[in-house]
Amino acid sequence: PHPSILTPILHWIRDRLLPALQQTQQEITNLLRGLDGRYVPSGAAGAPTRGRPEVLPTGRNFYSVDIRAIPTETAWDIGRKAAEALVERYTQDNGEYPKTLGLSIWGTSTMRTGGDDIAEALALLGVQPVWDGISRRVVDLEVLPLSVLGRPRVDVTLRISGFFRDAFANLIDLFDTAVTAVAALDEPPEQNPIAAQVHQETQLWQAEGLSLEQAEMRSRYRIFGSKPGAYGAGLQGLIEAQNWHDDADLARAYINWSSYAYSRSTEGCAVPEAFAQRLKQMQIVLHNQDNREHDLLDSDDYYQFQGGLTAAVRSLQGKNPQTYFGDNSIPANPRVRQLKEEIARVYRSRVINPKWIAGVMRHGYKGAFEMAATVDYLFAYDATANCVEDHMYQGIATAYLFDPDVQQFIQQKNPWALRDMAERLLEAHQRGLWQNVDREMLENLRSLVHHAEASIEQTLK
Repeated sequence: PHPSILTPILHWIRDRLLPALQQTQQEITNLLRGLDGRYVPSGAAGAPTRGRPEVLPTGRNFYSVDIRAIPTETAWDIGRKAAEALVERYTQDNGEYPKTLGLSIWGTSTMRTGGDDIAEALALLGVQPVWDGISRRVVDLEVLPLSVLGRPRVDVTLRISGFFRDAFANLIDLFDTAVTAVAALDEPPEQNPIAAQVHQETQLWQAEGLSLEQAEMRSRYRIFGSKPGAYGAGLQGLIEAQNWHDDADLARAYINWSSYAYSRSTEGCAVPEAFAQRLKQMQIVLHNQDNREHDLLDSDDYYQFQGGLTAAVRSLQGKNPQTYFGDNSIPANPRVRQLKEEIARVYRSRVINPKWIAGVMRHGYKGAFEMAATVDYLFAYDATANCVEDHMYQGIATAYLFDPDVQQFIQQKNPWALRDMAERLLEAHQRGLWQNVDREMLENLRSLVHHAEASIEQTLK
């Protein structure tokens, strides 16, 4: 670029962005001020990495977003590109256009991005938001004709989080409006699978005794979540307590937790039959991540939502759906990978990366806990989505438990984490998730459990 273009940008970085980045110590300062009952200055919410420099400096009492302006035009641009990338990837992998897809949507990422996920879901349906000229609020929807879309529509089912349900009732209404409009179109079934499915299911539910109005409403349900007042996907307790026998147990817990329908006229109605219909036809399970500040093995929510949905589909269809992970961290170029590919990336780049291990070892008890949590989440993703290779379990055992320095660190700082990781790896073998492992490795893991138990007893005396 010409220097005249770069100069104001460089001045802005020097005078505004850099000073704001250097004020991150305000997080501690303002936390203490707040606890002291003193004033904490306010600021916008969002992610600086998503073109939101006004979020800086962090450490302010943040306010949320204007929910009526979601999805923003920027989010629509990203969501539209992500939708096309997904359709292209599925078509390359399977030789045909996708018909049905399940997408988990969270409130936190919606706030950070301005609505990437809901925008992608609308784009897959072939529906575009209409924004008011001055306020840039979403005031209407425009159904794109097939000639403009250039591909068949995709029948999208949303699994919304509890926080999304509480914070974005308007987006539930918006998406339900889009579904109703697309379902009413007179288009060929191969171009509009949602209209074909709604027509077919309306007859099915009428045959089971529902009125025409009830049957139409049930056949159009495309937004599901936990019951009003509940949060999560119901798998955390089962996995933590090892309180499950097979796939069916995990699927049952997810379905029981997730089969509450939301629409313009429905506020969390329990319809397991309608949810089962969506799962029986679901070809794709998709989850998106909007930044690279964390990964899918940093939190139990990823395996609960994406893994749970995958296990539920597998339990009803007898085979795994196509499980994709969307990477929207570079807004100009949204990427789509198979879940197995994303797990492999995170495994290589963080999980067994000596730099990351050295980094968490600076944090004592909490560092060892983070390692144990990573093992738990990797195991749980494998249990629910069948996406972890044997060599990954082997690599974790070698890097975390049998490296002398790392083992000594965990033994000293958090023997509970040492015991839990060894037990979790043994459980992975017992459940058939980690198959190719030699007997000596298993014996060493059992020995570690006994040593860690002895250390814990000493600690508690």
